[in-house]
Amino acid sequence: QAFFCLLLCIPWGSSCPPSCQCTERAGAKAVLCSSRHLEEIPRDIPRDVVFLKLDANSITRIPSNAFRHLSHLEEIDLSGNAIEKIDGAAFKGVAAGLRTLDLSGNRIRSIPKEALLALNAKLRLANNPWHCGCALQEVLWEARLDLDSVQDITCHTAPREEYVGKPLLQVLDAGANFCSVRQRTMDVAMFVTMFGWFAMVIVYVVCYVRHNREDSCRHGERLRPLPGAQARAD
Repeated sequence: QAFFCLLLCIPWGSSCPPSCQCTERAGAKAVLCSSRHLEEIPRDIPRDVVFLKLDANSITRIPSNAFRHLSHLEEIDLSGNAIEKIDGAAFKGVAAGLRTLDLSGNRIRSIPKEALLALNAKLRLANNPWHCGCALQEVLWEARLDLDSVQDITCHTAPREEYVGKPLLQVLDAGANFCSVRQRTMDVAMFVTMFGWFAMVIVYVVCYVRHNREDSCRHGERLRPLPGAQARAD
C-alpha cells in the first residue's frame, strides 16, 4: 500500500533521459542533450520541459508527433545534427506555444511547408543545403524567420545554375519567383493533358464515322440484286 501511495505522489514526466541532463533555467525545466551521440529524439523527455537542447548530435529525422506530449515546450535547439527529413506533422501539438526553433547546420534540402507555417516560433534555418524552390520561398515569405540568420539561407541547388551558391534573399530580391515557375510547369502539364484527351476524342470520332461508313457500304452491297436473278426476272 505504501508503494502505491509513493507512485501516486511522484509527478508524471519527472524522469530524465539517461543520456541527458535535466536542470532548472529561470524556474523552468530544461533538458540538455547536447553532444550525446543521439541518432533519434529521446522518447522519455519529461512532459513539463520548457527548454530542450538536442544540438550537436546525429539525429537524421524528425518524425510526426515527435514533441506532441511536451505541451509546455517553448524552445527547441536541433542545430548541428544530420537532419535530412522533417515530416509534415513533426511539430504538431507544440506549434502554439513554441517560441524558438533552431534547425541550422543540418542536411535539410526541403521541408513540407505545413510543418513550419503553422508555427509561431522564430525559425533559424541557416547553413543547410537548401533546394531553392516554391516551398522554401513560401516559408521565407510567411514564416517568422530569425532576421540575423536569413542571409545564411543559401541555394545549394536551384532551377537555374546562376542561383546556386547565392543567398535565397538575394535571388528573390533580383526578381526570381520559384512559385511562378511551378505554376507555368503545371499550366504546361495541364495543356498537354487536355491536348491528349482532345486528340483521343478526334481519333475516336474519325474511327466511328469510318466504321459506320464501311457498315453502310456492306449493307448496300447485300441489298443489291444479283445480275442472274435480275435477268430471270426480266
